Amino acid sequence: MMRLKAEWERQNLILMAFPHKNSDWKDDLENARVPFFKIAQAIAYSQLVYLLVEDIEEAKRYFCSTTNIIFIKEEFNDTWVRDYGPLSLERENRALLADFIFNGWGGKFEATKDNLVTKNLHKKGFFGNTPLKSYNFVLEGGAIESDGKGTILTTKSCLLNPNRNGDISLKEVEEVLKNSLGAKRVLWIENSYLEGDDTDGHIDMLARFISFDTIAYIKCEDSNDIHYKSLLEMEKELKSLRMADGRRYNLIPLPFTEPKYKNNRRLPTSYANFLITNKAVIVPSYQSPKDKEAREIFKRLFGDREIILIDSLKLVEQGGSIHCSTMQVSF
Repeated sequence: MMRLKAEWERQNLILMAFPHKNSDWKDDLENARVPFFKIAQAIAYSQLVYLLVEDIEEAKRYFCSTTNIIFIKEEFNDTWVRDYGPLSLERENRALLADFIFNGWGGKFEATKDNLVTKNLHKKGFFGNTPLKSYNFVLEGGAIESDGKGTILTTKSCLLNPNRNGDISLKEVEEVLKNSLGAKRVLWIENSYLEGDDTDGHIDMLARFISFDTIAYIKCEDSNDIHYKSLLEMEKELKSLRMADGRRYNLIPLPFTEPKYKNNRRLPTSYANFLITNKAVIVPSYQSPKDKEAREIFKRLFGDREIILIDSLKLVEQGGSIHCSTMQVSF
């Protein structure tokens, strides 16, 4: 039996990419590097980080006092490794990595180099002897959530978007997920709108498994907010979902920040874009009064892990946050 591992399972490392002068961060590179540095540093306190860089010596100057980071010179277009890094699976108690096509979220951005990263790392031996299976199918890591037991949570707006795999049916997508990730069930969310999001509705900005029977999701309490209705409908969808044994999921609402803007464009701030590591949960903060509330919720949810908040307002200027900028790998 094959299965896509859950994020809370044991990890070997976290993959990240450090912004460089030819990336989308080039206009404000030094400020953009700050949250990436803080995220990598927080992870490296307790586990290994693979950091993709354009210039190893330059990157080392930032991390001069930080251990547990392996710097890898690799060409990449963008820093959102969640969407082009390998997916970690298990088949008959043996590790397996999966690699899918990444097309820049439906051709919105150049992604030729990003699409080769996983294959290149595997060829160079960075994943040991773990087999890598490549699939001729567009799929981003941020578009799917796994409970580790064969259930995949995703959105129709992304996986059924013609800009990914053309005119494809829901059943055809489910068949791909079954054959490539061992999915036994696929739970589909229809209401996935988040202003400022370039991904067509990635689930990791909206709702996340935190255990096989519990889902954390963003909830908007402001009836005047443009997201109020759609997130209310998403909540209703989540309440209608059932586990494989027919039970309802435990649902944990996460706060929703007041609107944040950059150049008159609303930023997709979401506390759902957190990262679970072996010993910590790294949660985005947004210079919002809701940050404290979010911290307390995560402390209750993950009593066995340290809760680390990192200011991610700079990250969402390019549409992503902490989960988007990282990919856990186990092999």
